[in-house]
Amino acid sequence: MSIPFSEPPLLQGQPSPYYSQKHIEFQRACRQFITSNLTDHAMNWEREGKVPDEVFSRFAVANFLVPHLPAPLPVHWLRRLGIDTLPGGLKAEDFDCLHTVIYFDEMQRSGLAGIPGSLSAGMTFGVPPIIRYGSKELQERFLPELLTGKKRTCIAITEPDAGSDVAGLTTEAVRSQDGRHFIINGAKKWITNGIWADYATMAVRTGGPGAKGLSLIVVPLKDYPGVTTRKILVGGQNTAGTAYIELDDVRVPVENIIGKEGEGMKYIMTNFNHERLTVAIGVARQARVTLSAAFKYCMKREAFGKTLISQPVVRHRLAKSGAKLESLWAWLEQIAFQMSKMSKDEVDIQLGGITALAKAQAAKVLDDCARCSVLLFGGNGFTQSGQGEIAEKIYRDVNGARIPGGSEDVMLDLAIRQLLLRYQSKIEEMGRSGRTTGRL
Repeated sequence: MSIPFSEPPLLQGQPSPYYSQKHIEFQRACRQFITSNLTDHAMNWEREGKVPDEVFSRFAVANFLVPHLPAPLPVHWLRRLGIDTLPGGLKAEDFDCLHTVIYFDEMQRSGLAGIPGSLSAGMTFGVPPIIRYGSKELQERFLPELLTGKKRTCIAITEPDAGSDVAGLTTEAVRSQDGRHFIINGAKKWITNGIWADYATMAVRTGGPGAKGLSLIVVPLKDYPGVTTRKILVGGQNTAGTAYIELDDVRVPVENIIGKEGEGMKYIMTNFNHERLTVAIGVARQARVTLSAAFKYCMKREAFGKTLISQPVVRHRLAKSGAKLESLWAWLEQIAFQMSKMSKDEVDIQLGGITALAKAQAAKVLDDCARCSVLLFGGNGFTQSGQGEIAEKIYRDVNGARIPGGSEDVMLDLAIRQLLLRYQSKIEEMGRSGRTTGRL
């Protein structure tokens, strides 16, 4: 029997309308491999501040990097590269968004976001735009090594003066006189995995101000002329290789442009649903880890002659945080199920606002559960070692959930604006068709 709140309902043996036997077999394979190759070592790596380089290679060889990609997977490319089967014997064409839920939940079982983050950002966020929008020539040059883990990439959007305001980016890419290169100048900041990446899928300004002037381009990083990369120490997730990237007259072939020039904002936006959902899934697991650790501690820790769990105020704290956690998880499973039944275009239109809202809510739930855990651990929760070490470390990760991937207040506002826009467009559509009732 598992500690309360330590596992989602499916893993407690409870029935679910969402998961099939294939999902369960996939989960078992993920649990076995990720536990022995990541989770069991995560705390030591967190203390050392680095995940060994060979871990990425180990995941790549075992095809455990591929599930970072959004569903449906690029089956044609995977087959060309000899990747027919995923963990648990799952066929690549059968991978759906519920497998994404399982995978990212398992990757975060240590509760330490930086550890899985050291492996994830490139495949999760940097590769999908190349798959979806890259020319055949661009894909041929980059996808074979990226999909097999022989090379690493990252997503480079955020800048020192432009974070959630993507349309305000200033890193500039100007065509050379012979028209064969873009010459890039600017800087990118808070770039996860940037210190290890061979390439970056980078947002640059190729046109005028605003969103219409943005493009996406593949920029070589490692030992490339004009590129300087240095690690940034952040408040949490320090093992994720967060980097500051400076670009000084960096010459990149024009053939490295992803899709059409000037459509970078569109390409960025279409990958946000996957990014925000995966963040929310991982954050929910972090909340599970810290809340269940506190629950276990309260069952054995004595104060005033009885265990903490015997105190009504303690049970009240656990109950409030647990209710928020389980409500969040039910919502995330519902969103993932809807995504598995809808086309990409339908998801972008109908679930963009909802996914942004879920990402913001997940971070708020983690904040609540982490604070609850630290308080119940008492002095142990304020210490970087010992019984409350996990609570202290997860609490430091809270702002890494509330800010990256779209800061909390921006996500809340974006959600309402998108929901309002969809409502208004439906009303207008009904007016044009002469209908006065019906489903919105």
